[in-house]
Amino acid sequence: MKEYRSLALIIIAIFVILLAGAWFSPTFEEQKTYLELFILMGALLFIFSVLVIFATIGFGSFTLYMAVFLVIVMQMYGIEGAVIVVGMSYFVWGSIFAMEVLLFYNGLKSAHEWFKQRYTFKSFKYEYYAFYPMLWIASVFLEWIPSILYRESFLKFSPPKVLEEMKEILPER
Repeated sequence: MKEYRSLALIIIAIFVILLAGAWFSPTFEEQKTYLELFILMGALLFIFSVLVIFATIGFGSFTLYMAVFLVIVMQMYGIEGAVIVVGMSYFVWGSIFAMEVLLFYNGLKSAHEWFKQRYTFKSFKYEYYAFYPMLWIASVFLEWIPSILYRESFLKFSPPKVLEEMKEILPER
């Protein structure tokens, strides 16, 4: 954590200097310029943060594409558009991951093969924690609600049990 302290201080210093420049500028045009720089730095920090998160989770080839796509969307629609793109990417990939986990949990052979082909235990664990809320949302929509509607018994879903089973079948690499 200490190695990132200087980076965090530099980022905070940049934002403080830009805000101070906007506050103490004598004309409206100078204030506007400093505030535009402040917003630009925030946008760049957002794009970089998303890039680092995707790279950490394991989407190495997808990371660069996502960063370029975010820059284009941010240029066209602003930061709100970029947040929507990130949110939708999380929702779509999280839904796919959660459905596959539910299929795996219920013993479907094709789900076992899907995870064996695409994941190591380390990469699975990253996505498992990143999409943990999506596991419960998928469980509610795909297991609980149909059980209530069709008056069937509930299937108990246990995410920690999935993690333990994955540790046994996926390679450690």
